[in-house]
Amino acid sequence: MKDFAAIDFETANNERTSVCSVGVVVVRDGEFADRFYSLIQPEPNYYNYWCTRVHGLTCRDTDEAPLFPEVWARVEPLIEGLPLVAHNKAFDETCLKAVFRCYQMDYPDYEFYCTLIASRRAFRYLADHQLHTVAAECGYRLEHHHHALADAEACAWIAREIL
Repeated sequence: MKDFAAIDFETANNERTSVCSVGVVVVRDGEFADRFYSLIQPEPNYYNYWCTRVHGLTCRDTDEAPLFPEVWARVEPLIEGLPLVAHNKAFDETCLKAVFRCYQMDYPDYEFYCTLIASRRAFRYLADHQLHTVAAECGYRLEHHHHALADAEACAWIAREIL
C-alpha cells in the first residue's frame, strides 16, 4: 500500500465518543506527505484516571480545544480518497463512527485497514504485537507512545512495511 492515512485517537474516558486528540499521517507514493495533530474537547467532557494515566491529557488541556466537527473539517481534506490505517482498527474505527453519530454527521464509510492484525500474521515470532513492539521491528523507535501523532506516525511506518 503506497497511499493511505494512518490515524490514531486518544480518549478521555471509556466512552468511544470521548476522543480528546487525533493524529493523522498521510502517506502518498510511499512517502510521508502530511501530518496533522489536534486536541479535541471530548464528549462527554470528563477524564477518568486510567485514560489520563495512559496519555497524560486532562480537562486543562482540552477545555479550550475545538469540538470534533471543527477538527474533522480540517482532517477530511487531508484524507480524501485515501484508505485509513490504524493499529487496532477496532478501537479507532469505533471511536470515529461513535463521534460521527454523536455529532449527527454523515459517516462516509471509510475503508479501514489494521496494522495490528497484519503484524500478527507478518511477525508471528514477536512476544507481543503492541504498537511500540511492532514499530521497533519495522525500524521505527516510538518515543512518545500514546501521543496521537506519534502513534499515527508509528502506524504509518508499520503500514509501509507490511501492508
